This record gives sequence, C-alpha cells and structure tokens, in this order.
Amino acid sequence: MCGITGYLSKNNNLSHDHLSHAIESMTQSLAHRGPDNRGVWVDANDQISLGHSRLAIIDLSVTGQQPMVSSSGKLVITYNGEIYNTNELRDELTQLGHQFRGHSDTEVILEACQAWGVAGTASKLIGMFVFAVWNKEKKELSLVRDRLGIKPIYWSHPGKSFLFGSELKALRLINECPVQIDRDALSLYMRHNYIPAPYTIYKNVQKLEPGSILTFSSVDGIKMQQYWSLEQVVYNTTSDRQQHANLTDTLNGLEDLLSDAVSRRMVSDVPLGAFLSGGIDSSLVTALMQSNSDTPIKTFSIGFHEHDYDEAVYAKKVATHLGTNHTELYVTPEDALNVVPSLAYMYDEPFSDSSQIPTFLISKLTREHVTVALSGDGGDEVFAGYNRYFLTQKIQRLLKMMPAFSKELFAKLIMSVPPSKWTALFSVLPASMKLPQTGDKLHKLARLITLEEEELYHELISHWSDAESLVLGSKEPHKKYIKNNLALTDAEKMQYIDTLTYLPDDILTKVDRASMSVSLEVRVPLLDHRVLEFAWGMNENMKIRNKSGKWILKEILKKHIPPELTNRPKMGFGVPIDSWLRGPLKTWAEDLLNYNSIREQDYLNADMVKHKWEEHISGKRNWQYHLWDVLMFQSWLNEWHKP
Repeated sequence: MCGITGYLSKNNNLSHDHLSHAIESMTQSLAHRGPDNRGVWVDANDQISLGHSRLAIIDLSVTGQQPMVSSSGKLVITYNGEIYNTNELRDELTQLGHQFRGHSDTEVILEACQAWGVAGTASKLIGMFVFAVWNKEKKELSLVRDRLGIKPIYWSHPGKSFLFGSELKALRLINECPVQIDRDALSLYMRHNYIPAPYTIYKNVQKLEPGSILTFSSVDGIKMQQYWSLEQVVYNTTSDRQQHANLTDTLNGLEDLLSDAVSRRMVSDVPLGAFLSGGIDSSLVTALMQSNSDTPIKTFSIGFHEHDYDEAVYAKKVATHLGTNHTELYVTPEDALNVVPSLAYMYDEPFSDSSQIPTFLISKLTREHVTVALSGDGGDEVFAGYNRYFLTQKIQRLLKMMPAFSKELFAKLIMSVPPSKWTALFSVLPASMKLPQTGDKLHKLARLITLEEEELYHELISHWSDAESLVLGSKEPHKKYIKNNLALTDAEKMQYIDTLTYLPDDILTKVDRASMSVSLEVRVPLLDHRVLEFAWGMNENMKIRNKSGKWILKEILKKHIPPELTNRPKMGFGVPIDSWLRGPLKTWAEDLLNYNSIREQDYLNADMVKHKWEEHISGKRNWQYHLWDVLMFQSWLNEWHKP
C-alpha cells in the first residue's frame, strides 16, 4: 500500500526546483503509508509534479518504484493499491505486443491504460486502487478510484491549479489549498460521525467518489464519469434473481468465488496474516485462507479485560480449531487511551467512530509480525448483518398496521414524558426484560414512526439528529439515494445506502487510516466486486432468515468451523467510551469541552454541548456518541487550526 500525491500549478513560471520541493513535501507527509521508498516525477514545462510513497508488497525491486513512465514514454502513473488479476492482464497485454521490465501491478495498469484507455482499464481491474495517470500528449490528468472506495483520494481545484493526495495532510502543504471549514459538511459529520463523499471538512476540497474517474486539463477543466455503478449493479441483478434461485448451486458458487477472492489476496512478496475476531466474517476469511495454505497462517486478535467488549476468547477458539499461528494481546485501558491524542492527526479530518481505537491497536500488533493482513470487513453490508436491518423491518411492519393519526398520537404521547422518567418507569421490570437507556430508545422510536423510508434510515444511524442546531450557521446537505427504479425490500434499501455511504466513509476509512498509520496493508476479500455483484443477485432469504443476517455465509462457514464456535450475538468492535468519559478521559474531555472556548470558536452551540456533558457526567443519560463527535472535532481543531 502507498501514498500518492500530485500538483499541477497555475503558475507557468514555477521552476523545476520549486515544483520538486512542493511535491517532495507532500509525499514526505505520507511517509507512514509507504516507508520503503519515495519518488517524485516533475515536468516543469507542463508545470506538473507527481509523488509516491511506497510500501513494497509486490516486486520489491527498483522496477516496481513509482512514479512510473510507460514503455511508450507517453504516460506517467502514481498508484496506491493492489490488483489481484495482474497475471491475467499481463498475459493479455503481452499478446498485444506490450513488454514488461518487472512484475509489478503498477506496470500492468500503466500498459493497460496505453492499450485500453483509463476507463477501459478500470473496468477490467479486480482489486483496491486509486491511481493518477498523466497523459503527456493530451496534457490531461486522470484520477481513478476503486468501485467500493477501499482506497482514499482527496482533490482540490483552486483557480487553475489542481492538487490531489491520499490524505488531506498532503494537500494542506500547498498554500493554494483552501482550508475554510465547511459548516454544512460539519453538520453532516455530527449526524454520521464521518463526512460522506464527496464532501470534506473544507470548502472546495473533495473526496473522489467510489467507481469514478476525474479527468482534468487546463483547457477543459474537470470532467467526471462513472465506470461502475452500484445502482446499475442492483438494477441488473435484482431484475433477474432466478440466476441464484437454486440453493445448492448458490452455496457452491459463492464458496468458490469467496475462495478465489481470498486466494488472490494471499499473493504477496512479504509476510501476511489475518485479523481474527471470532465473528462470522473474519472466521470465514481465516478458514478460507487456511484451506488455501499448506502451512499455518498467522492470525491476530486483541482483547479487553472488560467482558462486554472482549472478543479475543472467541477468536482463540476459532484459531485453535483451524490450527493457525495465533497471536493475541490483551490491552489495558491505558493502552487504548494512549491512542486518543494521535487520532486527530491520523484521521486528518473529523472522524468519530470510536472503534478507530481498537482498529489501530490490532493494526499495530499485526504490523509487528507481518506487512499484509486480510480482514472480514464488508460482510455486514454485502450479506445483511447489521441489527438495524431487522429493526427497520419490525418498525415498517408496525407502521403499516397503524393509521396516520394514531402514529402522530402515539409519538406525542411518548415525547410528552422525559426519557429519564420512562427509564425509571421500566426499571421495575425483571433484569432479563430491561433495555439500557429505555427512555432514549422510546424517544427515538417516537421520532421514527412518523418518517418516510429513507428518512427512517437516516434517523436510525444519526448521532445528532438536530445537527443544524448544533453547528452554527449550517445547512445540512440532503441526498436521496433510493431511485424509484430499484425494487428493494426495507432491509435491502438500508444495505444499499450503507454500501454507498457508511461502508466507504466510515468502515473503510477507519481501517485505511489506522492500518496505514503503522504501514500495514489490509485486504478485504468480502469486498471483491464480483462477490458483491453475486450477492445482490441472491434472493433475500439466502441472506436473512429467522430475523438474522448472513445466513449463507454461516452455511459456508459450517463446512470449516463448528457453528457453536461462532454462533453468538453480534458484538461491535468498540471500547467503553461512556465510562471512560466519566473516568480516565474526564479531564481531557473537560478541557476540550470548555464552554467559553467553544463559544469563542463559534462553530458549535456551546449550550447544547454543555447540556449533554452535564447529563452524561451525572449518569442521568449516556451521550457517549454525541460527545465523542464533539470531542474528535475539538481535538481536530487543536491539531490543525490552532490560533
């Protein structure tokens, strides 16, 4: 895995040395993504410079170094990612007369662009990637991002210049880069705990959306095109689901495809292993890796002494059954808390999925032993694993039974009683029937029952539902994702939106920044686009049965691991932020949530923040997620925008 950068200047008089210094600084800022080698390519005549920070995985020799010039001399590439059908593409290109100096996938992409064009090449690739190709003849730059957004890329077009980089910190080093905080994007962040593409925390800086190609030239400006569309995939596959109607054929077909996806991701010139939590997804990936290996593979897990957050005991049982070479580390609260000060720099813009902490810790442990790790990320989105999918089904069934007037009446009745009183009222129930934060859940239900389908989804996943009230001077952007031509069930609609938003902008962002901060490459076989397309062609009952998701993955996993080893309630990969904020993080949090400071900064409603903090500290309410959103923003401000 690597870091890439680029700078096209609007100033036709910049010297070679000036351009070289600028791109070297940008590339150096991404050294953690690629510590093995740094390279730059500069053309002062065209006022363009490209940079590359390399983590060497395939072809460790100099023939794999970047930026790389094509054999024709017409194209230059800087690339981040891994292509898993490299050998097939190389054979195809060789038959067309292309010759290769080494065996890197970089050279294959470059020659493929020469043969088939950028869009034609992107559509042929199996893998995770972002690459930039400069066409010397056309004076044209193309930026390409993989189909599901596994790898990141930021870009900006201030004036006539154009900047891009794998992380935002690289762009900040160029004076022309806009750094005005976008309050509208900030309101999106407070709702989601991440900033969805194409937005970033800054106005006029964007993320390239998955499956997209951006083409820039000084003559034509910016043009966008999609070479892959989830909407089109879903439309094509759901219109003819009989292709996977036979259960036996579907099971065998999916297992073969998953095994192929895993085996392709085991090709490496450096040591590799796997993250193992003991859940369905990571256990299946690990089992398929072991079945494709003649020797015990290396697996890694971390544990917490707090029982509610500990998955290591389950991972160890799976590892023992499969016979892997397993390493586990039980981390203390101090270990986890020591990560907190580095999060703002690591994530570059506000990001507050608290599982960023254990994700960093497992990446750090793994990197001490291997350079590449396979992960089970993506299984929940592709095979319907999240509990909210089933909650939505229950709510929708309830709504269809209720007349409109009764919905509003029921909602008003619930909202008329404060959450704390509802919680106290239900406290008389037996322990087995109690729900934590009953009052909060009832109030959320009251808000949900009056909403339309897509609004219902956004409310379910929201942190700050009133984000515009929290972020001063903001107007939260809204986008409709579900088109009328998509005939989807309630659960499938949520899967669809999650795959477009939550997956790339939360899950994959979290994994990318945490792993790259320690120079670890993480590969995600369940997000092979062929697996996703196959899964969307299945009937829903092959994913969801008995109010539980990932049914077909569980059936495949049974062939490798006894069900009792993985059959347990779904656990999040989290840490006890709620109690930490009342304990070891209290002083740190109080400093960041200082009422006067927040008022002076003039970004957030200080009274709303103060109210949440006081209720949380008193134990009256649990506002851990809302407060973590604010704390990560305040920490980010301190890191990147000190007065």
